[in-house]
Amino acid sequence: MKKHLGLIGVTIAVVAGIAAYTQVARSDSTPAPITARVTRGSIVETVDATGTIQPVTTVQVGTQVSGTIKSLAADFNTKVRRGQVIAVLEPSIFQTEVEQAKATVTKLQADAERAAVDVRDTQAKLRRAQELSDKQLIAASDLDTAVTAANQAQAQVKSAEAQIVQARAQLEQAQVNLGHTVITAPIDGIVVARSVDVGQTVAASMQAPTLFVIAGDLSHMQVLASVDESDIGRVQQGQAVSFSVDAYPGDTFTGTVSQVRLQPTVDQNVVSYTTVVDVPNRKQQLKPGMTASVSIEIARADDVLRVPAAALRFRQERGSKQVWVWAGGSMQPHPVDAGLSNGTMTAITGRDLAEGAEVVTGSADSTQQASAPTTSPLLPARRGGGPGARGAR
Repeated sequence: MKKHLGLIGVTIAVVAGIAAYTQVARSDSTPAPITARVTRGSIVETVDATGTIQPVTTVQVGTQVSGTIKSLAADFNTKVRRGQVIAVLEPSIFQTEVEQAKATVTKLQADAERAAVDVRDTQAKLRRAQELSDKQLIAASDLDTAVTAANQAQAQVKSAEAQIVQARAQLEQAQVNLGHTVITAPIDGIVVARSVDVGQTVAASMQAPTLFVIAGDLSHMQVLASVDESDIGRVQQGQAVSFSVDAYPGDTFTGTVSQVRLQPTVDQNVVSYTTVVDVPNRKQQLKPGMTASVSIEIARADDVLRVPAAALRFRQERGSKQVWVWAGGSMQPHPVDAGLSNGTMTAITGRDLAEGAEVVTGSADSTQQASAPTTSPLLPARRGGGPGARGAR
């Protein structure tokens, strides 16, 4: 029994020793550098924002009169031309009003003619009374009566003529209302929204109800992007814009800043400004209402040497007093001051670089196949003694 216990103890000690040795070996292992190649190309500084795609021109088509929808000649996605009939209201009530207005005009014209006859009659009586008065055959009061009757007849004619003008205006208003029962498209475009159905009653007493929404030419769209107040100072008209939409994740669309609106938008104490981006849409891929992830190009440098941002970053393991750097063709430990913390260091200068050279962007522990970069990428990698294979400065 004691012999078995002794063997178990020895076995546990050996396993513990192997584990400890493996841990120490792993901790002391030299990490392998992760490098990236120096390239030549363009570097772009951008301002990112989110926006909504909208047609350049959108018209809400309503009705100026109340009534019941008799027929519809347009539906969603219907292409329409300016002046094309797209809806008709029940016209019977308005047709009746037109007929009533015509009858009123006819009656008033008859009244005006009768007033004109009265004028002629009173004028004749006035002439006879004037002749008799000149011969002193009638009293002066009779002459005055004849004059008064003639003047009243002329006033009746003017009143009848005014009533005719008013009645004709009411007739024209009734005819206009009758014409408004036919709804036509105000612009060339496509119907993007329809709010009514046949048989539905629309009331235009307070405001014109919206029947359709027509978008103009969809081959040219615009993005209304909300740019944060901290970035709006660098956004100017004419800057190039690229954006993507969720519907086409593999495509990148381009546009140009056409307007930076001065009206601010405040949402939860965050101030932003609407930036209008003109976008061509020849293939009709972009649709109204899509959300766009926008990048506004505010600065650009072409044909320059480029290195990954990771090659310029310094990262120290918590509690570690050293970092690994590339020197002499291999990774070497490098002491670090106790007060140094994570941050950014410019470890590569222009004369350290050449197109095609490699720079260290991180390191991987030699005992692991792919660990995250945790060491300091302070030195550009050598390239067999070729151009750009200098040590870090």
